[in-house]
Amino acid sequence: MSSFDYRAHSHRRYNPLTRSWVLCSPHRNQRPWQGQKEKVNQEERPQYDPQCYLCPGNKRAHGDVNPNYTSTFRFMNDFAAVKDDQPMSTNNDEQDDLLRIQGVRGECHVICFSPRHDLTMAEMTTDDIIKVVYEWIKSYRDMSTKDFIRYVQIFENKGQAMGCSNPHPHGQLWCLERIPVEPQREFDSLQAYRETHNGHCLLCDYAKRECKEQTRIVIENDTFLCVVPFWAIWPFEVLLLPKDHVTCLLKLSSRQIDDLADALRRITCRYDNLFQCPFPYSMGFHQAPVRENHDYAHMHLHFYPPLLRSATVRKFLVGFEMLGEPQRDITPEQAAEQLRACSETHYKQEK
Repeated sequence: MSSFDYRAHSHRRYNPLTRSWVLCSPHRNQRPWQGQKEKVNQEERPQYDPQCYLCPGNKRAHGDVNPNYTSTFRFMNDFAAVKDDQPMSTNNDEQDDLLRIQGVRGECHVICFSPRHDLTMAEMTTDDIIKVVYEWIKSYRDMSTKDFIRYVQIFENKGQAMGCSNPHPHGQLWCLERIPVEPQREFDSLQAYRETHNGHCLLCDYAKRECKEQTRIVIENDTFLCVVPFWAIWPFEVLLLPKDHVTCLLKLSSRQIDDLADALRRITCRYDNLFQCPFPYSMGFHQAPVRENHDYAHMHLHFYPPLLRSATVRKFLVGFEMLGEPQRDITPEQAAEQLRACSETHYKQEK
């Protein structure tokens, strides 16, 4: 039998952030595909859509009218998942170990990235994305003044495949009185790693390792690194993180803000160029809770895109992935190589 080759043979990879495993089966990427194929939406959108409830000057679902904004615009979500005006949480002491309830108060906000209806982050300029980053910073700071808000989850869903209900470039903030499961799991891992590695930060050590090996890096600049993580689940998943230890958006220097915007433009552009389509994804920040000294937290962004082989074939987490553990058919090293080969000039601009 030939010697083991992780590029060809099945193996598991450990995710130290979630302390979980992912099964990697690179040989399965050769199997024929007769499953569902997605429709690719390549329609040209106007710069302004009078029917869009996010465009400047338009009326939203509940009757509020958007201002004629010229940059970014944040407003309270008209259909918020959590609200601040509900009764206090149920007393957990009165419940048993099987059936438990926790009330959750909070606020949900929408952030329009641009007044233009026809752009995505991949097509925006770095200067315009810098304005989005500053709006994220301002929003995080504003939420930290509210005593019932503990965690601010900033995210973007791009594309109908990710359940996005409006193509206008925008993201969301869900601001909660409790830390959600995923960031809490990472906080626990980051804290445990520090305690067992002489005060080191897990993601600082990981960034140094990736900079040394260079095999999974997609892009980097002076202060930020974008990699297909060693433990990635989604085919073209990437992790975007500052090279130096930064706990939250408020701690970013002006140089890091510029570099974050640069990295966001470059990775989203490469995504679109990979399959010559508006590349769907869910993207979000994990960072320290507001007003809390989580100095072991290392701010980072996850990009989870569903496409697998082409613009029409997507990855599904079903079967073994739901009942056993996550599995992928393309190695992170192969995915990084494909993304590195993509241009950073958007395919629409090259035409």
